Amino acid sequence: MSELKSAVAPSTAHTETTDYFAQRQLKKGAVGWLLLVGLGVAYVISGDFAGWNFGLAQGGWGGMFIATVVVAFMYLCMCLCMSEMSTMLPTAGGGYSFARTAFGPMGGYLTGTAILIEYAIAPAAIACFIGAYCESLFGIGGWIIYLVCYLLFMGIHLKGAGEALKIMFVITAVAAVALMVFIFAMLPAFKSANLFDIAVNTEVAGASAFLPLGYLGIWAAVPYAIWFFLAVEGVPLAAEEAKDPEKSLPRGLIGSMLILAFFALSILFLGPGAAGADLLKNSGAPLVDALKAVYGANTWLASFVNFVGLAGLIASFFSIIYAYSRQIFALSRAGYLPKKLSLTNKNHAPHWAIIVPGVIGFCMSLSGEGDLLILMAVFGATISYVLMMLSYIRLKTSKADLVRPYKAPGGVVTASIALVLAAIAVVAGFVVDPKVWLMAAAIYVGFIAYFLLYSRHHLVAGTPEEEFANIQQAEQELK
Repeated sequence: MSELKSAVAPSTAHTETTDYFAQRQLKKGAVGWLLLVGLGVAYVISGDFAGWNFGLAQGGWGGMFIATVVVAFMYLCMCLCMSEMSTMLPTAGGGYSFARTAFGPMGGYLTGTAILIEYAIAPAAIACFIGAYCESLFGIGGWIIYLVCYLLFMGIHLKGAGEALKIMFVITAVAAVALMVFIFAMLPAFKSANLFDIAVNTEVAGASAFLPLGYLGIWAAVPYAIWFFLAVEGVPLAAEEAKDPEKSLPRGLIGSMLILAFFALSILFLGPGAAGADLLKNSGAPLVDALKAVYGANTWLASFVNFVGLAGLIASFFSIIYAYSRQIFALSRAGYLPKKLSLTNKNHAPHWAIIVPGVIGFCMSLSGEGDLLILMAVFGATISYVLMMLSYIRLKTSKADLVRPYKAPGGVVTASIALVLAAIAVVAGFVVDPKVWLMAAAIYVGFIAYFLLYSRHHLVAGTPEEEFANIQQAEQELK
């Protein structure tokens, strides 16, 4: 039973409920559709600067290319479906809210905590890459850079969503300029032979110059192809702070996805195509290393992309702090996580939901293993994708009469394609490193145990998701 459902007079209970939600309010109307596009790009743009290239080591250029095309198609299908669900249920819970409505509290919790694993660990991986870029540029990296990043950007988020996202939009625009400079700089040096310079492992099935690590390499490259797009699905987390969410959320999701697909394919072709896939496969700063290989170590191009490239990494780091704080806010407000985490400050920012995961993420970044942290983040992401697509299919078939201002082309077919591809992607991380995959799975099991043993007995009535479910039940009973 909820803490709010106590045996007190109705007026007292109403006051308690009102006070509870009054302390948990986000800033309404702070985000327009253009900022949402910027938010979607910002979540992901760091994946263009570092991390994706580890997929070259797993599958060669051909394996990474096939994985990227398949993953991009999965994300496009998923974003179309999420656009529909986000206009149907515009709350700060995002994927958690969709699953809560489709499958009840357990389904919502499983989805929300999978997303939380993704968003809490991804900044730790990005911090490692920021450290690598700073090491290349200033000669200073490691834990001190990680600490500065967390303290500075958590502090900005505590000032409120509108201010934070406007700063993020500017940082993202600067990072996009750096990517365009890189793309145009690499074009004259592109040679197709450079894509296939990784040594062929003749002992594996399907090995060739195109697939030097064989057919299995395609599968192993999937987690790093996902890094090109990871977290774009977080745009609906801004729903309660969005202007005209029925129009702005689909524009934000689909617009950012198209921009990200352009950057992903351009970087994947031109980086290895100019500098060589073998050179970049283990680089901590692949764009900088590519420019140095083509133009020399002391050129303005390499220095510019290195310096401005920090903006791309910072943009994703900065925006994913926003994402994890809103996910925790929604889960905590509903009682799934400790309720203190959903308290908001005078700027309507969920301060504990910003600070607590930041401390945990900083501790994880101290490992310095950016590639392994990617695998852990991808585990949470792909689990959530499976559950969100199942939620779409459930809502589409069992609650077809719900108002949907936007409808995804293809409907259930589109969601089914994304579902199958997401299920395949769940297992891909296990192919790369079973130990890391199992570590992420153990964290997820811990969350599930917390729900079963404690939080399911302390859920809060009156949250947007709860009210939506009650309205739908009442409508069904009337019919």
